[in-house]
Amino acid sequence: MADTIGVIYDCDGTLVDSMGVWRALEDDLAARGGFTLTKDDTDHITTLTIPECGDFFHEKFGLGSSGAEVKGMIDEFMMDFYAHRAEGRPGALAFVRALAERGVPQSVASSTPKPLLEAGLAHAGFTPYLADIVSVDDVGASKREPAVYDRARRALGTPRERTWGFEDAVYAVRTLAAAGYGTVGVYDNDLAGTYDELAAEADMVIRDFRQLSPDEFLVLAAARL
Repeated sequence: MADTIGVIYDCDGTLVDSMGVWRALEDDLAARGGFTLTKDDTDHITTLTIPECGDFFHEKFGLGSSGAEVKGMIDEFMMDFYAHRAEGRPGALAFVRALAERGVPQSVASSTPKPLLEAGLAHAGFTPYLADIVSVDDVGASKREPAVYDRARRALGTPRERTWGFEDAVYAVRTLAAAGYGTVGVYDNDLAGTYDELAAEADMVIRDFRQLSPDEFLVLAAARL
């Protein structure tokens, strides 16, 4: 059963407990520029890649001399976190390790730039269990399209219908579902999507990985095939 299923995880807010740091980054950028972010702003930022974030802060608020300069601010702020303080969400590392022990190929697809991804996943202990780590930068498309998941799936050797995506963001769950992937919503906070919104869109929903045993997941995933 295990060899018929592949798993692709989002990183931030799904495997790695980092969403609070992204909110701190937004506050830091707002303080540098002397502006205030609205809920609509923060909701929009959740859907953006880091280069798009740089452009957003520069074009809307005039921060930095260019979007590229703002991206540099973001990269510097976040690398310190990923390389030295990133930790897995409760139960996430044990879940990933257990699936690896059962022969399930796994990878990561994220909107975060690859240097940050690699640093954070290594510090949190996930890297030995992953067949690949893919950023949206590698495919030139955000998670509003399935390209990043398709690239992460290559290393798994599984078709879309036998591959599951774990995501905390409702818009990303919708992308996965529309492309034919199985979906698990992993609730983190309401900025990425409420628990009820995730439950309405995903095949399964959990508040953290301690709610889903690896064997239970494999049984439920096999039932979908």
